[in-house]
Amino acid sequence: MKIQIVIPARLASSRLPEKLLLRAGGKSVLQHTYDAAMRSQTAIHSDSSSPVIVAVDDDRLYDEVLSFGGHAVRTSVDCASGTDRVAEVATQQPQTDIFVNVQGDEPEIDPDAIDRVATALCDDANAEMATVVTPIRDHQRMQDPACVKAVFDDAMRAIYFSRAPIPFDRDGKFGTGHGDGPDSPVLGYQHLGLYAYRREFLTWFAGQTCGVLESIERLEQLRAIQAGRRIAIGLVDAATPGIDTEEDFRQFADRVETAK
Repeated sequence: MKIQIVIPARLASSRLPEKLLLRAGGKSVLQHTYDAAMRSQTAIHSDSSSPVIVAVDDDRLYDEVLSFGGHAVRTSVDCASGTDRVAEVATQQPQTDIFVNVQGDEPEIDPDAIDRVATALCDDANAEMATVVTPIRDHQRMQDPACVKAVFDDAMRAIYFSRAPIPFDRDGKFGTGHGDGPDSPVLGYQHLGLYAYRREFLTWFAGQTCGVLESIERLEQLRAIQAGRRIAIGLVDAATPGIDTEEDFRQFADRVETAK
């Protein structure tokens, strides 16, 4: 199967304006994300001259990608989500079977996670979309609505995603401690915003209106769940931090400087 990694990149950001252009260690956030994606086996073994495409909505982002030698394409400023931006790229690549959506504000994304989401979809012939999850062992994280939880069946197919703590520990089986070490029990699974889509499904998905569940939880993957579409689940060891706030960026910049 031919797989294309796409990084949807939008200049505007409500919580941290123009965050993709912020620089740490001599590179923009967007370049850090691009470099991580290029280190994935999916990119390394691609037969494409541009295994990673950055789909931008602004000339400043376009110029930034060109400045570090990446491949950028312009997409509409009217795209409502990153998925819509990936779908626009898909219309230009009729020979590609699977598109992997890597968010531009994930400069520390693990390249192995990109491979895991692509493999999850390739290995499940009946799934139309794939995403990844990681174990939650901390009670505070389990209760945090910013941490999206996922439940899935024995075939590693998604059942539901929620900001609520699911599954709910009715009998207090796992106690109330806050340890999250490797020996702590798994309370649930955190959903990570990394996706892979089959071409036909991506076209369908981008053309659908927001469903009831999606509008309540503000989780776009529920559009597929409500429609009865099949989402394969890949498991990764840990989550990597994205950049949403000024504090997120400061901490990321500190880690970059420390690693030098």
